[in-house]
Amino acid sequence: MRPATVGRLGSHGKWAGTLSLDIAAKAGQSRAARQYHDGALRILRPHYLDESGQVCYVVINPGGAYLGGDKYLIEVDVAEGADLLLTTQSATKIYRTPGSRAESHTSIRLGPGARLEYLPDPLIAYREASYTQVTTVDMDPTASLVMAEVVTPGWSPDGKLFRYDEIRLRNEISIEGRLMVLDNLLIRPGTGSPVDSMGAMEQFTHLGSLLVMDARVDAALIQAIHERLAPIDPGGELGLTLLDGPGFALRALSNSTEPLNAVIGAAVDLLRAHWTGQEPLNLRKY
Repeated sequence: MRPATVGRLGSHGKWAGTLSLDIAAKAGQSRAARQYHDGALRILRPHYLDESGQVCYVVINPGGAYLGGDKYLIEVDVAEGADLLLTTQSATKIYRTPGSRAESHTSIRLGPGARLEYLPDPLIAYREASYTQVTTVDMDPTASLVMAEVVTPGWSPDGKLFRYDEIRLRNEISIEGRLMVLDNLLIRPGTGSPVDSMGAMEQFTHLGSLLVMDARVDAALIQAIHERLAPIDPGGELGLTLLDGPGFALRALSNSTEPLNAVIGAAVDLLRAHWTGQEPLNLRKY
């Protein structure tokens, strides 16, 4: 087991919040072998959504938002054969960050046969917000990773969207220490040049992303996902790319959150049905 994390020095002298969670399999169920939190991050009691043995944990931020200079650290270790669904209680909100951006760093390790579904609520960036999110994953070749993200602009007093300054999302996925996927996204709508003029998001304001790494990904699965998503993507604002690993990356664009949640949810439900026989996901948050 890892020792408890000591906060790295930041603009406030330490992490604003840290969370460490180790999951192990025992007697047909996955459960926490160790958990630790400090500062502005908490985790709710575990629950089980079905009879598969997969454990679900919900991360919460009692402060409700990230502010300038805030730095958060999350460490997750899913041991051999363990199965974790990790989500959040509500959207991650980034408010104004004058002078210093907000940051979040997540480190994930997946052992042999381990499985992680990381499905947080949307990230909402408000006016004059700058935010960096770095997620690093080191996984065994037999492990399974499903990781989603939805980015939306917050409402500003003048009624305009895309008034945040900058969002940086960086995902690094390694298999047995070898870097397989580097997914680096930078959105700067607050520079005076509209995002659509850069050809990055055209006329759209919301972005959805799904990264999957699993040895069972193949061309037939990609085709099945295409067929499943086509009816809910009539405008063609969706891209699906096969990755080395194997795995795939899905990107979707919209002007609201609901269509992105529908696309990502449909893809996740198809994977659950194909690979584990689980029913469509219902997180029971509301």
